Amino acid sequence: MPLESLASGACTIGAVAHLASTALVAWRAARDRRRPARPAERPPVTILRPVRGLENHLEEALASSFALDWPEYEILFCVKDADDPVVPLVERLIAAHPRIPARLLIGDDPISINPKLNNTVKGWRVARFDHVAMVDSNVILPRDFLARLLAEWKPGTGLVCAPPIGARVEGFWAELEVAFLNTYQTRWQLLADMAGRGFAQGKVMLYRRSILEPLGGIEALASEPAEDAATTKLLRAAGYRIRLVPRPFEQALGRRTLAEVWNRQVRWARLRRETFPHFYTAEIGSGSVAPALACGLWAWAAGMPILPALALLLAFWYAAEAALARSVGWHLGRWTVPAMLLRDLLIPVLWIQGWVGKGFVWRGNAMRLAEPASGATAGGG
Repeated sequence: MPLESLASGACTIGAVAHLASTALVAWRAARDRRRPARPAERPPVTILRPVRGLENHLEEALASSFALDWPEYEILFCVKDADDPVVPLVERLIAAHPRIPARLLIGDDPISINPKLNNTVKGWRVARFDHVAMVDSNVILPRDFLARLLAEWKPGTGLVCAPPIGARVEGFWAELEVAFLNTYQTRWQLLADMAGRGFAQGKVMLYRRSILEPLGGIEALASEPAEDAATTKLLRAAGYRIRLVPRPFEQALGRRTLAEVWNRQVRWARLRRETFPHFYTAEIGSGSVAPALACGLWAWAAGMPILPALALLLAFWYAAEAALARSVGWHLGRWTVPAMLLRDLLIPVLWIQGWVGKGFVWRGNAMRLAEPASGATAGGG
């Protein structure tokens, strides 16, 4: 009986937590959709977009920077090398939109092991406005992009950010990346925000220079291997809250390979382990594997058929995630649920990978957390 009770409790807690998290995130997104973003102020904004190389849907993503419904903003594209193949594309977009102040900045400031931060420093230093939005190159910006960010800026806020939502999916491995990004990682990040403990997410981050400069400026973000982790720790220590937009913005994926998806997840896992080890420890129980094991043990201890019990739990589990994706307008295709199942099977492997090494691949560059990044290159993502 003690074993049966323990297993049934673990299974029930996991299932209830999963249902509650999907329902809360869906409810908040639906509430936000019914209320158009109306920020209290409409200040001028500098948008920093680090770029490197050519990637799927890049022109569409960068071009969206010029079509925002906002009274005044400037765009600063940051690239490390003048011979980067993205340079002609950026120059063409700037020339095609003469009404929007935009510049391409070339160079690198190796202040950290973080190549994206090193690429972005030059933009921060010449930004004209107090509000500065750092936006990865592959994010597609809707016309109300700045309105949705500024609408979340309330008293006590130090940063507004948005995790990536995978979209424009081509092939199964892109489906796997969506399964990691949307109803898994983004769901938990939005839930943490609803609990008042939002974490910065480097895909989209809206700062105020007047807040960050007294805390050490952009150079202070070199204190951690990832600029979002450094931002979280720096602003929380100063008494500020980090807020997330309820409906994050799309990241165009296109076609992905398994190696690209896995390397990116390993990089993020090792960065999370390095920067927030206590939270990372708990990730082993975040997918369906632990509740499924508990459910199977419960069925075995109670003398019930194991396979039907597992099938019922998993059907419930992925139906809840699929309902969340459908309700908020995120990608949902015929391979989405199989990709979710594969994701959950990979989570324990990924969790172990996060603990056993310090190396990872970032934008094609092999790096180690303890090494300087003088030879690294950078863009967004």
